[in-house]
Amino acid sequence: MIAHWFTNLPVCCSPQQGPPPMLVLISEAQSARAARKFVREYVTHHVPDASNDHLDTVVLITSELVTNSIRYGTEPEDSLRVVIDVDDNRTRVEVHDPARRRPRPRPESTERDRGRGLVILDHLCPNRWGVDDLPMGKAVWAEVKG
Repeated sequence: MIAHWFTNLPVCCSPQQGPPPMLVLISEAQSARAARKFVREYVTHHVPDASNDHLDTVVLITSELVTNSIRYGTEPEDSLRVVIDVDDNRTRVEVHDPARRRPRPRPESTERDRGRGLVILDHLCPNRWGVDDLPMGKAVWAEVKG
């Protein structure tokens, strides 16, 4: 009887199919790994024909956005959110954190092993990334063409 009741729910009330479009993470290094796994599963479920190149690019961008958020947009024990939206033409990844400080490019250096995240975004999604203010922080987003 219960199973029948669930199958007759209107679309608005049916259980969600597949992974949810948002993941909340704690500000710690292991969160980048969880974010990569989350976006790979989400895109694979919602766009099963996505190419491996597309998936790899979305995963790399997610890793960069989450890592930057952990390093520069959060304090220990803060949380951040990864929000994803996909269709056949593009995948959009947003990372929300509590800091209002906007990311800024660093000068190129062969002596540093950090500070290349925005260069990577510029290369992988030229003119398709940005920063939006949120009531409690910011969202750094990037879109990858499908």
